[in-house]
Amino acid sequence: MGDIETNYTLAKAAITKRTAKMVEKYCLQYGYQDEIIFSHQKMALGVGDKEIEFLLHRFEEFSTLFPYLEVWDKEKLKEYEPRVVLDKDGNERPENIVGIGAKGEWTTVDYGKMSESMIENAQKQEGKTVDTYFNSQVTKIEKSDKRGYIVYVGEEKYYADFVVVNAGAHSLYIAHEMGYGHHLGCLPIAGSFYMTNEQMLNGKVYMIQNPKLPFAALHGDPDVLANGNTRFGPTALMMPKLERYKPGTYMDFWKTLRFDKNIAIALWKLLKESDIRSYIMRNFLFEVPILNKYLFLKDARKIVPSLQLNEFRYAKGFGGVRPQVLDKNEQKLMLGEASINPGTGILFNMTPSPGATSCLGNAERDLRFVVKYLGKNFDEDLFNQELTEGEYCVLPEPLESQKARVNLIRAEIARTQEKFDSSLSHSNVDEEFWDKPQSKL
Repeated sequence: MGDIETNYTLAKAAITKRTAKMVEKYCLQYGYQDEIIFSHQKMALGVGDKEIEFLLHRFEEFSTLFPYLEVWDKEKLKEYEPRVVLDKDGNERPENIVGIGAKGEWTTVDYGKMSESMIENAQKQEGKTVDTYFNSQVTKIEKSDKRGYIVYVGEEKYYADFVVVNAGAHSLYIAHEMGYGHHLGCLPIAGSFYMTNEQMLNGKVYMIQNPKLPFAALHGDPDVLANGNTRFGPTALMMPKLERYKPGTYMDFWKTLRFDKNIAIALWKLLKESDIRSYIMRNFLFEVPILNKYLFLKDARKIVPSLQLNEFRYAKGFGGVRPQVLDKNEQKLMLGEASINPGTGILFNMTPSPGATSCLGNAERDLRFVVKYLGKNFDEDLFNQELTEGEYCVLPEPLESQKARVNLIRAEIARTQEKFDSSLSHSNVDEEFWDKPQSKL
């Protein structure tokens, strides 16, 4: 929800917090605790002094928006996430580490079950008709001569006064077929994951995002659909198809990319960044059997230093495709949300980031377009009462206590470094002390 995702600005985190809370409030009002929504601890992990200072500074900036955040030093991390601290021999990892996290928050959602519950609850509404059609491929959408649109599903026709196209990468494909969004191209990025054979983490552990990379940083999550085993990922691989596990979408990709000079320039701007080039090449290798595990092990050990090759496997069938949208006019990659609203009673949404976390917020945005276009209205007061909440009341004492802890960690790191420099200059290094300097903080 923006609290531990380190690539979010404060402004985006505030928006994401509101939309994520809508999902939480929906689940809680229907009593879906421990069935659809689950509570775990979560944190962003900083490894090394540079990342620690980044996290401490970020805590000072974000703690008013997220007053429940706490600063966890190595001793706390030993208690909360021991495998983040200890190596395979049970010794502390040598680097300085700090976590910025929270306990007791609702962190994990089974979005498949949540979607099913929404359909069921909608169908229970008195005086409303809600029809759902599965396994129904939309082959074409066209403007009706009379009003609204005709949606073709095989031999069937459906008429609609307003259409919202939420078809992932295919949303832009359909928009292009209807004459919209020709200034945009689609670059499908597939995410892959690795699954451990047992539960290694008690909650979510996120790494710090490289600001030059438009992709999520590596993180570990307890998978509620795999007995709490830890899922590591994602990797990011560009694929020349719009749906990862379905054949026949290669030509759809080329039609949607609409390759031309402007697309070539946009791709060149991406590839000329050495960090992005290295990331892309490394992620190609993550798809090579056998080699991929060795490469991924090195990255995942930044979270779990004791991780061994035989403790995890490539998670087949996990991860889909998220379309990264290229703007031809700007000749660059559009980060975050992409949506086309021509103002003619149809919307085309490409998967934004965060996707599922913001699903109800995106639905609210689309709802406002729909009711305005159709001249309708909805019960704003009831909506806010059921799905949104006011600003958090920030309690100054706990917040000031956490900020004091931040300053203490900074001061101890500085003092420890001074001691080390002094001992070097006098040639009297205490090897026993410096074997695990972080444990003295």
